[in-house]
Amino acid sequence: MRSPLFAALFVLAASSPAFGQTASPAAPSTSAAINLDAVSVSGVQPGPGLWRVSKGDHVMWVLGTLSPLPDRIQWKTDEVEQTIADSQEVLGPPSIALKPKTNFFGKLFLLPSLVGARKNPDGQTLQQMVPAPDYARWQVLKQQYIGNDRGIESWRPIFAAVELYDKAIKRYGLTSSGGVKDTVRDLAKKHNVKFTTVRYTMEVEEPRSAVKTFKSSPMDDRECFGRTLDTVERDMGRITERANAWATGDIDMLRHLPMNDQRESCISAVTEAGFAKQLGFNDVKQKAESMWLSAAQQALNTNTQTFAMLPMEQVLSPKGLIARLKAQGYQVEAPDGSDAEGQPATSP
Repeated sequence: MRSPLFAALFVLAASSPAFGQTASPAAPSTSAAINLDAVSVSGVQPGPGLWRVSKGDHVMWVLGTLSPLPDRIQWKTDEVEQTIADSQEVLGPPSIALKPKTNFFGKLFLLPSLVGARKNPDGQTLQQMVPAPDYARWQVLKQQYIGNDRGIESWRPIFAAVELYDKAIKRYGLTSSGGVKDTVRDLAKKHNVKFTTVRYTMEVEEPRSAVKTFKSSPMDDRECFGRTLDTVERDMGRITERANAWATGDIDMLRHLPMNDQRESCISAVTEAGFAKQLGFNDVKQKAESMWLSAAQQALNTNTQTFAMLPMEQVLSPKGLIARLKAQGYQVEAPDGSDAEGQPATSP
């Protein structure tokens, strides 16, 4: 069972699609026009190609994943399928799971305490929780993308932000997952290739107490709320542009479109909250990434060929997991023959 509390924490700290790789804010006069003109691609598309990480005769092919993606594309998976079929292992992306430490009946009796987990403490409304200018913007965007939903006015700002963002990407013909991870998993199963899930699991000792603490604890998620409003107002065009770049395999475009915006402020709202630190949640993202790095090194040492998935930010960032592998002596080559940063690929 995954409660609203555990699901929310899992989603936000694990590079959630809801706060996935989005563009940085732009000037309203420019981005407003982009929003009006944004059209997601459709039909059969090749995807971004595969990064090559190697040492000696051992190689790992890496697919950079992205969220959101165009909803009406058919991903041409011929290259991916052949690569998976020729591999000894498929490595999933780093992930996080929160597990309540209780038996089935304990989980069943936990359900009543989950009611209202999304709501603000002490019955406060969204209007009371966020700055007046942001609430005024929220009312306009809510009407545009969500409609007359009174219930959401009692939600915490971060949950309201998730709902608004999800509705906005859907309006632009985008989808949060694109089915890429499921497709890769299915192809591994089809060719009888081992699929390794890299998941850091944190066991919650007292789930009832954790839910109670969450429901009564403040969370400074106003910046997350405001940054999400910025994104929906100004950057949906650029989000669509990046989604299209992934679909069409435009690596150069992916490099030049920033991949951070409200996601970091929303993750911080959760991980820096008192209840998260109390649960030991503040460093789980780093632990999951360390687990993936260890799993990748083991796969590269053991297998002649491995297929892996990583969020595109981890592939392209100079501080990402691919860069960390390169710093440890592995050779990295992008689909266009350059390294992850776009420079000619050379051995370190």
